Amino acid sequence: MLALRLARGTHPLVLVRRLFVAAAAAGTGFLLLATLGHAAGHPKAVGDSLVRLLWCVAPLAATAQFAVSVARTDPAARFPSGMAAAGLGPVRLTLLAAVSTALSCVLGAALALLAFFRLRGDLGTSPSRGLGTDLLGAGHPVPLAGALLLLSTVPLTAAAATAVALRPREQRPAPAPSDADDAPPRTAPATPSGLPWGITLAAAGLAVESYAAQGVAAADGLLPLPGRLIGSPPGVLAGWALSAIGLVLAGPGLVHLCGRLLCASRPGALRLLAGRVLQEEAHRMGRPVGVLCAVVSGAYAAVKVFHAAPLQPFGPLTAVGAAVVLVCVTASFLTAAVESRAARADTTAALRRLGAPASLLRRAATLRALTLVVVLAPVTWSVAELAALPLVR
Repeated sequence: MLALRLARGTHPLVLVRRLFVAAAAAGTGFLLLATLGHAAGHPKAVGDSLVRLLWCVAPLAATAQFAVSVARTDPAARFPSGMAAAGLGPVRLTLLAAVSTALSCVLGAALALLAFFRLRGDLGTSPSRGLGTDLLGAGHPVPLAGALLLLSTVPLTAAAATAVALRPREQRPAPAPSDADDAPPRTAPATPSGLPWGITLAAAGLAVESYAAQGVAAADGLLPLPGRLIGSPPGVLAGWALSAIGLVLAGPGLVHLCGRLLCASRPGALRLLAGRVLQEEAHRMGRPVGVLCAVVSGAYAAVKVFHAAPLQPFGPLTAVGAAVVLVCVTASFLTAAVESRAARADTTAALRRLGAPASLLRRAATLRALTLVVVLAPVTWSVAELAALPLVR
């Protein structure tokens, strides 16, 4: 009830973000229901239905990540002291964020269920041509309990991810100042430790993929997407997954590296400001940046593989899944950028009071964006080319 009341009285922009979460949940829920409909219409193709279900993991993970990003920017999570004064401690605040995320996803799941039955013709209408008969199993009964159970994975996964990401953490007390300690305080941001592990996982994934792709031609049906899923070599998919996880882990380190490069070789005020912000925000911005690079790299490699050995055209479920993943990871990155800007609002105000012109802050933001593109674009392209190379020979 409290989550509903807060949703009614929140800012319209926050409501728009939650509606986007509901839309992402609707797309993911529809893909899960399409898998159930295909299983009902093709009871003998158990393996095909299972692979379709496994392909839904990517949209589900992207939806959960987007839901966590939106929950981080919720006003209730950004002002814990005020909520604590109202009687909501850290644990209750985390539960409130998880419940709010679950409510948004339940709304999307309900829309997906309505669209699924509508396209199948179960609501007194004629089934959709092609989509309803071939992909959704129109004319074959679908158990309602099974559909609801499958749909529940979306809000439960998003709520669990939100609860884990926003869980209260113990803060270490700051050491007491000592008169004997004349060393200046450390102001440099801590370097993320995931860059070596990320590079190692990406290299291991590329090696696994190269080994698994030996003796298999691209025309044999490598990496078919929903609608043509049979023949996916498990080693290739595992290699791609390892490469993607490596990029995600390396994201904070790459963002921090961009800041180090800007601050190198006697920087001026502009480069120093842009570089310090990137180093300070590497932990907050790095993970969404890594996920975005991983998705773009996988999409580029998949398009190149299909262009080298054209199979049948992408089906509607492929378009829905790709749209959900791309929109979610892009929106997560933009949401993290908004969160980062709000987190350094006090620093920006202090710079303005010291006389820093607004044009300097705008140029610093532009320089940060250009540096990220210049550094991360070649890395993403290189991983994509190396991932697609064994499949297009």
